Parts: sequence; C-alpha cells; structure tokens
Amino acid sequence: MKYAIDKIEEDIVILENLETKEKEEVNIKNILGETHEGAIVIKNNDTYITDSKEENLRRKMLREKLERLKNKQS
Repeated sequence: MKYAIDKIEEDIVILENLETKEKEEVNIKNILGETHEGAIVIKNNDTYITDSKEENLRRKMLREKLERLKNKQS
C-alpha cells in the first residue's frame, strides 16, 4: 500500500493512505529512508520504506494539474 506522510509529531508519523484517505499513526522508527511531510512510503509487512521516485512523480503530476487549473481561469 502507498501512503503519504501527512504530519510528523516528535516520534509519531501520521500517514494517509493514498487510496482510502484513511489516517494511520506509525512510530518513526518503522520508516526506512528520509522522512518529511509529503514523502511517499510503501508498506512492507510492518515496515514502511520511502519511495523518492514515486514522490517526484506525484509532485510533478500535482504541479501539472495546478497549471491546468491556472490556465482555465485565464
């Protein structure tokens, strides 16, 4: 499953399931890789692994969507 890091509060990370939008709390120690708000993580058993390639793809897609919305308003 794919999640986005919604918030980081001390050693607790709030994840949002990208499909269901449900939120889940996870200890930061269970996440491998660079953790920051907006990062995409893949769940593998009880471990979460950050996926920078997926994050970059998602950011690009969101930027393009924002540009289309801006151009519609013009």
